[in-house]
Amino acid sequence: MAEINITPFVDVMLVLLIIFMVAAPLMTVGIPVELPKTQASALPTDQEEPLTVTITAEGGLMIQNSETTVEELVTKLQAIAAERESDRIYLRADGANDWNSVAEIMGLLNAGGFSNIGLVTDVATPGQDG
Repeated sequence: MAEINITPFVDVMLVLLIIFMVAAPLMTVGIPVELPKTQASALPTDQEEPLTVTITAEGGLMIQNSETTVEELVTKLQAIAAERESDRIYLRADGANDWNSVAEIMGLLNAGGFSNIGLVTDVATPGQDG
C-alpha cells in the first residue's frame, strides 16, 4: 500500500481532545470560600502563579493550599517571597468573616513587609445583593 491512512490517527486525537476538555476543569484545586461580591475590575495577571492567603469561614488561615497559623504566616510568606519574582499577595477572605479579622491579617502582612496586597472578590451581577 503506497498511501498512509490517517483516519485512525484523527479518531484517536479527537478522543484525547475530548478527554482533556472534560478533565481540565476538574484539575483546579482550591479552598471553598464564599467571596464577597463587588463591581471592582480585575487586576492585571502575572506570569507566575499568584501567591494567595485565604481566611476560611471558620477563621482558618491558608497559604496557597497549606494550612498555617497567624504566628507563622509572615515567616512562611517571607521564605516563599524570597523565591518569587512578584511581591504581590492576593488575600481571599470568606464573606462570613468580620472586617476585624481581615484587617488584622492585612496589618500583619503590611508589618511583615508586604505592601502589595490585592483583595480577591467575585464579580457582582447587576441587581444582586451583596
